[in-house]
Amino acid sequence: MITNASPTQNLASQLPAANGLALVRLTIGAMFVWVFFENLGKGLYSPAGYANLINYYIKASHSPVVWKAVMGSAASHAAIAAPMQALTEISLGILLVIGLLTRPAAFVAFLYLGSLWISEWGTAWIWELLVPVLASLALAVGRAGRAWGVDGLLARRWPSSPWW
Repeated sequence: MITNASPTQNLASQLPAANGLALVRLTIGAMFVWVFFENLGKGLYSPAGYANLINYYIKASHSPVVWKAVMGSAASHAAIAAPMQALTEISLGILLVIGLLTRPAAFVAFLYLGSLWISEWGTAWIWELLVPVLASLALAVGRAGRAWGVDGLLARRWPSSPWW
């Protein structure tokens, strides 16, 4: 099929989609920043607070036995895992809000939220995390940092880079 659309027309038709993805990116990023401060206030980044939460998921969730073993390992190494989780959450939040390295950050968010979704099976509404999981994947695929983000500036200089 041959079209007569010019590159300018294609760019103009992609603008609303790019703006929509940017809005989702900002929302997911703000969610990560919010959760970081909420968890910080609850003491969940301390070894004891982290281990208690993970042990609750192990006891109450319906996640697979293999996954519960992974969670058990994280709980037993809470002194390392808790600050790593804190750093992951705040880093993902900031990167997504400013739109820097959006594709890798969104993919890591997809994996991270997916692991949390599995950890919470049976303890929360199934759609509570599934929507942000899939939205994060869409951000990675859709290059969501190119609108309203630093990635857009970097893409002008290095347009073929897979990072943005």
